Amino acid sequence: MNTFQVHIFEADSPFYEGACESLIVPTTEGQYGILAQHSNMIAAIVPGELRYRVPGEAFQTAAVSAGMVKVEDNDVLVLVDSAERPEEIDAKRAQRAADRAKEMLLQKRSVQEYRTAQANLARAINRLRVKRTTNRS
Repeated sequence: MNTFQVHIFEADSPFYEGACESLIVPTTEGQYGILAQHSNMIAAIVPGELRYRVPGEAFQTAAVSAGMVKVEDNDVLVLVDSAERPEEIDAKRAQRAADRAKEMLLQKRSVQEYRTAQANLARAINRLRVKRTTNRS
């Protein structure tokens, strides 16, 4: 079986570490797939849906925020600010966060506050999308 080691870390804790058959990460260039014996590389991760398959199981899904992925010698490191499984996402809370971020974008604020609001909106929308997509599966 062709597997590789994956280490998925969010800012304050490990999310998953172990054997993996396939990993799909959201990058600036779109969804990027990684299999065993992948060539060495580093890429930026954008907020989106991360999917990975543990040997003998179905794909696992997570909503991830910005970060990076590094592939080196059949070992993959994923570092993101946050990673949440669909069942951990509170859709109502995510919707409230999206609404707050939209309101902040409409207010006249500093560039830093505007960028923070944009990032918060992207994260909330991503969480909602992952929650809804997984509920349909």
